[in-house]
Amino acid sequence: MIYRAILASLIVFTSLSAQAQIQEPANPALNEIFNFRQYSDTFASAGQPTAEQFSAVRDAGFERVIYLAFTNNPNAVANADQLVKSLGMDYVHIPVDWTRPTSLDFYTFADAMRRDTDRKTLLHCQVNARATAFSFLYRVIYEDVPVSQAKADMNSVWQPNETWRDFIFAVMAENNVDPQCEGCDWTPSTAGN
Repeated sequence: MIYRAILASLIVFTSLSAQAQIQEPANPALNEIFNFRQYSDTFASAGQPTAEQFSAVRDAGFERVIYLAFTNNPNAVANADQLVKSLGMDYVHIPVDWTRPTSLDFYTFADAMRRDTDRKTLLHCQVNARATAFSFLYRVIYEDVPVSQAKADMNSVWQPNETWRDFIFAVMAENNVDPQCEGCDWTPSTAGN
């Protein structure tokens, strides 16, 4: 009986430790942004904020916004670059093709992040799929976040499809990082990604 209780406790502990490590944002208005995820005091990712939500981003102390999709996306905020700049934040646009993400796309993002690592940054795309994949890579490669933790955080939004899984694996291989970890399921999603 005691053995079963100990085993059950270990199973619960193991499953809890593999769960997402997302922080609760200091500003509750950020929770209104689609798929908002706060990884640290200086780094978060999200889906597309509305024009009004960019003010909440600024009010939460963000200093830089990085956008990873094309401006002609139907859900993109028109003139987001001007809006973000008018709110006093820096704006970086890296148009990442959903069907063909490249290592250069990721390293362009990583270069922007590494130029000023203390600058509070919101990384976003349309639904936080591109952004969570880039966040996963950045956190694992440059911030030494364990693969299992970063993967759980990414999976709180989506399970990458084959294109994105292969992209993630390629970037990790370029950086001598093994994508495999206990509890990591890299089976590609087939759900409309």
